[in-house]
Amino acid sequence: MDRPYTGVIERLKNAGLRPTRQRLALAKLLFDGGDRHITAETLHAEVLAANVRVSLATVYNALHQFTRSGLLREVVVDSSRAYFDTNTSGHHHFFDEDTGDLSDIPDGEISVSSLPGAPAGKVLSGVEVVVRVRSQQ
Repeated sequence: MDRPYTGVIERLKNAGLRPTRQRLALAKLLFDGGDRHITAETLHAEVLAANVRVSLATVYNALHQFTRSGLLREVVVDSSRAYFDTNTSGHHHFFDEDTGDLSDIPDGEISVSSLPGAPAGKVLSGVEVVVRVRSQQ
């Protein structure tokens, strides 16, 4: 039988990250419950509730390290709000402006029929669509 942290230790090592105490605590919260969308502030509150002392700056640093190593995908919904998605496959999102919730749009429900050519010396690397929704007024 595996130990409680075996999966996250392997996941961090496979991504080229050293499994420090803080990274292990954050990775366990992020990856042991299925796909999720989370902000740094929400993850910080969860880790504090789990009685692990980690600063908000450490949470941000770890989330950006996880993103650079391919463990997470960052979804920026506006200049002041970013979410981190444990589902790193190419997919699109709904953003609920009333609640701040981010959710996946099922595969195949969005079709992009035309894209501009990339600037000289560049290639397109992906397309991310965030569909904003709100309650009717």
